[in-house]
Amino acid sequence: MDGSQPVNPYLSGNFAPVRSEDDFVLEVVGEIPAGLSGAFYRNGPNPQFAPRDDYHWFSGDGMIHAVFVEDGRATYRNRYVRTPKWVLEHEAGRALYGTFGNPMTSDPSVIGKDGGVANTNIVWHGGRLLALEEGHPPFELDPVTLDSKGYRNEYRGRVTAHPKMDPETGEMVWFAYSAGQLPFSDTVSYGVTDAAGKVTRRDDFEAPFSSMVHDFMVTRGHVLFPILPLTGSLQRAMSGGPAFAWEPDKGSHVGVMARDAGVETLRWFTTDPLYVFHPMNAWEEGSKIFADVMEYPRAPLFPNADGGRGQNAPARLVRWTFDLADASNTIRRQPLDDLAGEFPRFDERRAGLAYRHGWFAGNTERPGDVRFDCLAHIDTASGKRTIHELGPGDATGEPVFVPRSADAAEGDGWLVALIYRAAEDRSEFAVFDALDIAAGPVGAAKLPRRVPFGFHGNWRAA
Repeated sequence: MDGSQPVNPYLSGNFAPVRSEDDFVLEVVGEIPAGLSGAFYRNGPNPQFAPRDDYHWFSGDGMIHAVFVEDGRATYRNRYVRTPKWVLEHEAGRALYGTFGNPMTSDPSVIGKDGGVANTNIVWHGGRLLALEEGHPPFELDPVTLDSKGYRNEYRGRVTAHPKMDPETGEMVWFAYSAGQLPFSDTVSYGVTDAAGKVTRRDDFEAPFSSMVHDFMVTRGHVLFPILPLTGSLQRAMSGGPAFAWEPDKGSHVGVMARDAGVETLRWFTTDPLYVFHPMNAWEEGSKIFADVMEYPRAPLFPNADGGRGQNAPARLVRWTFDLADASNTIRRQPLDDLAGEFPRFDERRAGLAYRHGWFAGNTERPGDVRFDCLAHIDTASGKRTIHELGPGDATGEPVFVPRSADAAEGDGWLVALIYRAAEDRSEFAVFDALDIAAGPVGAAKLPRRVPFGFHGNWRAA
C-alpha cells in the first residue's frame, strides 16, 4: 500500500471537468450539409471545484456546450450555468455543498440555501432556452451568448429534466418528483406549459413511495408516471446511508392518467423490479398504450439500501403495453433489441404518436458502461438495427435527430452527436445521414480540446 487515494472514475479521463469557458471557430472535415442551420446545445456535469465528499457524476455543476452551424461552418462556445450554488462557491473559491446538497458534508454556511446545478438537459420552448435538472425550476440562458438569466419561478418549484413537447399543440408537458415540502417526499407534480411559455397547470398527487423519477411518458391523450424502486430517503441519508438506493422489494409501478383528467383518476399498473432512465417514445392505439423504453434489470450507478455496491447491468430496448380495457393492471413487456444502450431519441415530430425510426448510443464491447462505442438506428416496423462503430477508445454522447425540413418524411434528416476521439483526446461535432449511419459521418467539426462526457442535448433550428 502506498497510501494514495483512489481516483473517482467520474473525475478522470473524459469525465474530468474542463474549467475554461471558450469560444472556438471549428475546423470542418468532410461536409456539414448546407441545409443544417441552427444550434446544438448539450448539458452536463462539470464541477467548478474539487468535491468535498464522494463525488457522484449526477451532482456536478452544469456546463452548456453549444455548436452553432451555418452555411457549412461551425463555431463552439461553452459556459457554466451560473446557479446560486455556482455563484456562492465561485465567490468562496472552493466547494461548499456536499454531493446532492448532503447536509452532513456541506459547509454550515450553505445549509438551507439553494443547491441546484442545472446540469442535465437543455430545451428550447416558448422562446426561451432552459437548462434543467430534476431538483429545481428551469434556469433560463441566453440562446446566443449562453449568459445566465436565472430561474423561471412561475413553475412554483422543481421540474423534471425531461419535459415532453407536444408536436400538435406546442405544449410542454412535465412533472416533478419529491415535490413536497420535505426532501424525498412521496409527492409528484404534473404540469403543463402552453406554446407561448405560460404555465397553465400544476397538480400534486402521492406516489406509492419516494422514487428517483428521472423521466416519464406522454402520448396524445395520456401521461404515464413510472415509480420504480430506486428510492429516496432523508432518514437513510441522515444516518449516513445512501440518499438514493435500490430497493427491489418495492416493485415497479406506473401511474396512467388521461391528460385532461384530474390526478385523482390515476390508475396504477405494476411489474417486476426494474429501472428506466429514458423512454424512446409512447403512443396509444385503441384501449392500449405502448411505451418503448431503455430497461435496466436494476438501477445502475447507485448502491443498495444497506450501502453495498450496486451492479451496472446494461439497458436494452423493451416495449411496454398497458391495456386500459384489461382489469389486471399488469404491464406486458416485450424485448425489441438486444444491443446494450442508452440515450434513446427519435424524430420528435412524432412525440406521443406512433413512430418508426429511433436512434440510441450503444455498446458492443462495454455493456453496462456509460462510454458508448457505437451509434444505433432501429426500424421499429421491420425490427432491423444498423450501427456505426467508433474507433478504439472513442465514445459517443446522446444522438439527436434533426429533420431535413419541417415537412420532411419521418427520419429524413441528420443525426448529430458529440463524439470523443480518444487517440487525440479531443471531441468533435459529427453529422450523419440519419437513415444511413453505417456509412459514417458526412461531416464533422473538430474541437481543439475535449468535451467531458455529459447528458442531454437538443437542436434549435435557425
